[in-house]
Amino acid sequence: MSDAILVLNAGSSSLKFTDFVIADGKLEIKAAGKLEELYGRARFKARDATGAVVGEREWPEDAPPRHDGALAFLFDWLRDYSGDAVVAVGHRVVHGGENFSTPVILDETVLKQLHALDRLAPLHQPHNLLPVEIIAKQRQGLPQIACFDTAFHQTAPKVAQAFALPPTITERGVRRYGFHGLSYEYIASVLGDYDQRAAAGRTIVLHLGNGASMCAMRDGKSIASTMGFTALDGLPMGTRSGNFDPGVVLYLVQELKMTGKEIETLLYKESGLLGVSGVSSDMRELLASDNPRAKFAVELFVYRIAREIGSLAAALGGLDAVVFTAGIGEHAAAIRAAVAPHLAWLGFDLDPAANDRNGPRISRSDSRVAAWVIPTNEELMIAKHCLTMLGR
Repeated sequence: MSDAILVLNAGSSSLKFTDFVIADGKLEIKAAGKLEELYGRARFKARDATGAVVGEREWPEDAPPRHDGALAFLFDWLRDYSGDAVVAVGHRVVHGGENFSTPVILDETVLKQLHALDRLAPLHQPHNLLPVEIIAKQRQGLPQIACFDTAFHQTAPKVAQAFALPPTITERGVRRYGFHGLSYEYIASVLGDYDQRAAAGRTIVLHLGNGASMCAMRDGKSIASTMGFTALDGLPMGTRSGNFDPGVVLYLVQELKMTGKEIETLLYKESGLLGVSGVSSDMRELLASDNPRAKFAVELFVYRIAREIGSLAAALGGLDAVVFTAGIGEHAAAIRAAVAPHLAWLGFDLDPAANDRNGPRISRSDSRVAAWVIPTNEELMIAKHCLTMLGR
């Protein structure tokens, strides 16, 4: 029997998990998977490190496991499957606010502080924290560690974090935080294996998925991000609006008489690629569609990427490399190809054949700006933090 670290990424009705076994001080995936539709017709599927299915189950719609039943099932399944002892649980927590810039052991005091940030990330924060409370009751004494998506961006200069608002507001913590930090931290940790110049220089990383953002790095540290106070800012996303004139919110309140909750639903769940296209929030479906609105949603997504890269390149004072990562960034060659012409002025020359096979290098050898496709691994980053917190 070996020790293991369980990494959880919880949503409102789902649990993504990765089970890492600790072998000779190193982390190896034993199993990974997802429990979905926890409040309806729930289903579970797990795969081993080779991708082979090692576990499946479904629940009847009239007897959903909910989060508490799903967690109890998961721990039992892991015990039966591997026989390993879970010695810590690592949680992806979206928002750490101003107080948490490094991973932290979770207790009641810390949980209270983190729940105070729920309104800043309503789609994520409360759901990220729910399993913490359940596991504390089901498995008392098991160490639980929070790893934050905001932490990586703490190195950004104050001017990059500031809003032009009075101190009476900004002193309450209203500033730019940035998100997807665990993804960016992982890319920074492996970038030198691909390109030493990019790792030590000026690089923009594009985390493009259902949630999308970009980060300007210098010497592997964040100096600016497209996301700000909440995970709504920056690029259009699957269902989130991205950046727009805040006067629009005043219009929604004053002219359309929308409530705060209605606006929250609009901006988080009914906008972005879904809202513009009227077809889907899934980039694969949009790229395959002949619907003019779907095509326009893709065009807008690409345009906003190009605009934001220009802004981040200015913050860096130039550009040495770009990195595409996450679901769209790693797999949508068409999006990368569409972005490329917008970056020619920076010295980026795409290699179409390399792009079609997803790289890893997708720029020509003589391109002044190198471009890479690098798979992200937020789960491994969390597990490494847990290992450090355990003193291993």
